Amino acid sequence: MDTVFALASGRGRAGIAVVRLSGPAAFDAITKLTDKPLPKIRYAALREVKSLDRSFLIDEAMVILFEGPKSFTGEDVAEIHLHGGPAIVEALFAELLKLPDFRLAEPGEFTRRAFEHGRMDLTAAEGIGDLVNAETHAQHQQALRQMRGALGELYSKWRESLVGSLAHLEADIDFPDEDLPDGVAGAIRPKIAELRSEIERHLADGGRGEKIRDGLDVAIVGAPNVGKSSLLNYLARRDVAIVSEQAGTTRDVMEVHLDLGGYPVTIADTAGIRDAEDMVEQEGVRRARMRAEAADIIIFMSAENVSEGAEILNFSNSNYIRYDVRNKVDLSGDEPITRGERQFDLSVKYDRGVEALLSKLTDDVTSMLDVSGAPSLTRMRHRRALEDCVQALYRFDQAPDPELAAEDVRLATRALGRITGRVDVEDILDVVFGDFCIGK
Repeated sequence: MDTVFALASGRGRAGIAVVRLSGPAAFDAITKLTDKPLPKIRYAALREVKSLDRSFLIDEAMVILFEGPKSFTGEDVAEIHLHGGPAIVEALFAELLKLPDFRLAEPGEFTRRAFEHGRMDLTAAEGIGDLVNAETHAQHQQALRQMRGALGELYSKWRESLVGSLAHLEADIDFPDEDLPDGVAGAIRPKIAELRSEIERHLADGGRGEKIRDGLDVAIVGAPNVGKSSLLNYLARRDVAIVSEQAGTTRDVMEVHLDLGGYPVTIADTAGIRDAEDMVEQEGVRRARMRAEAADIIIFMSAENVSEGAEILNFSNSNYIRYDVRNKVDLSGDEPITRGERQFDLSVKYDRGVEALLSKLTDDVTSMLDVSGAPSLTRMRHRRALEDCVQALYRFDQAPDPELAAEDVRLATRALGRITGRVDVEDILDVVFGDFCIGK
């Protein structure tokens, strides 16, 4: 097997750059680069790192060794902590590439090797990828739980339960003449039905885990010139969208990604919805409707000086939280007030009443995406495998003979195994690890 290496810290100038090596020749490379005996395992040692021909010094660096199989990858791993100048890192890479069977690591290859050596299951590996990419507190906490095995343990428990049931079913098939308890399949059915219900409850989480990964969608919709772009700019704390007195200025969907109460949210400003004659504006209205159809929260905006807009309420999407916001109350001299739980009168222009809207929005997002409960599935891959599992268990309940019943339980077991990487995963490994950064 090749020995791979990569920059495990951030690119560009930095105080420290960490280069990670993993593979059978990782320790040998350290000996050749430092021309000194290897340091004690898991102890940092200061070493001069030189070119292989000893013609120049690359840097003074800290070297740490991690012996397999008790390393991150399960292989011998070496880390070289250098000064973070790009020229230093490039010089080290050039020397490593001169060594036989050394190459740069592919994205996610260190974590993939950890999975292949049994150091973690696929859900934990995905949790590492999410942890590296986490931008909010909720994303961080969810990824940390998954990396530490919360999902893997749950799915493994379900799989072990099915394996036990399958063993009884197959014993009943293979040894019909033995003195086995009568009605094995009948005794197992309630247990499998209970497990199926538990998996269905897990699936019926409203996509909470996926929304924490990707962000909750909030769409601001309304007639032209009601202040949708002004509200987006206020929430973003910067000028994202063009604000103009001219109706129809916004033609496309404008997005900002926010952290509300530690949870990721994507807020979209959409084109004003009206019967437009201009073809470009018509396309903007179509996109606005599409965005509203897919939103988790819709903020319907109206304004004191705009009478049109009743038609914007005609959406087929019924699975959203609705806010009714009346803007520009300063034009009528009214005071900003909260008319109901999600009904607000405000003036975005004069920053009056908007904080009450933002506070309620944050409360709703927190309630929808609370990470304190049971672990949620985080990927469509998990969801599809669990749905396959549930369908197989329903077929088991209707199977006309013991052989078909056992096969359905076997298929359900394999579906759970695909999530954690126990079976049939070769076709998805490239997808799972291809999204990782280099050096992880």
